[in-house]
Amino acid sequence: MHKARKRFGQNFLVDEQIIADIVRAIHPVPSDNMVEIGPGLGALTRPLLQQLDRLHVVEIDRDIIARLERDYPADDATQKHKLIIHAGDALKFDLAQLPAPLRVVGNLPYNISSPLLFHFAAYAERITDMHFMLQNEVVERMVAAPSTPQYGRLSVMLQYRFCMEKLLDVPPQSFRPAPKVDSAIVRMIPLPAGEVSVTDEKLFSEIVGAAFGQRRKTLRNTLKPYLDEHDLEQLGIDARLRAENLGIPEFSRVANWLAGKANTPSPPCAG
Repeated sequence: MHKARKRFGQNFLVDEQIIADIVRAIHPVPSDNMVEIGPGLGALTRPLLQQLDRLHVVEIDRDIIARLERDYPADDATQKHKLIIHAGDALKFDLAQLPAPLRVVGNLPYNISSPLLFHFAAYAERITDMHFMLQNEVVERMVAAPSTPQYGRLSVMLQYRFCMEKLLDVPPQSFRPAPKVDSAIVRMIPLPAGEVSVTDEKLFSEIVGAAFGQRRKTLRNTLKPYLDEHDLEQLGIDARLRAENLGIPEFSRVANWLAGKANTPSPPCAG
């Protein structure tokens, strides 16, 4: 029996009903290009492989990799592997090496879930959808609406790229060992390229980070290094609001306005 390793954030899903519900929500078809992040003991891997022609998995734990290699050897007739194992850290894994369009699934380690989400978001143009098991608190923040307590930087940075939906609640007893938090399944579907209205993503991220950096302060203060009250008024934004009161369109408007200002050539010197 494999012992869960704390340093890898391992909690293994064992609830058969929850597993069946997740696979039903993912709805795999044989020709899907699918990658599972952190297959662990194969709770999702087994039922997915029953419906897929092939499945890529990314795993860092050498003992689990050895176990997967034993459980899923190459086909005797073709010598081809139905399960293709990529050994290594998912945070460093290049999804561009896999065929697109790609479907991504996984029970993400809760201790690095936010960095993983941002890592995968960078490949949005190659992805059809993503289904992840995450800490419920993180999922609530991902799907939160403006002017709610859960709404924050994570909400904005993911919602401008993805349509997201919370699908299932998963209680701690569905895992071994049981985590100390509730979990949930979220579906993430990349928005069409034309709907992503940010011209400079780095600047957009910087603005959102600054606005939420001091959450209780107004935009007049948090965005002071970037623009003044007159600028905000021109953009149709009340300087007395806080970051949590702005939606994606407003954050996009600020970032795009600043990007345009930075790219505007200086007037020639008077002769």
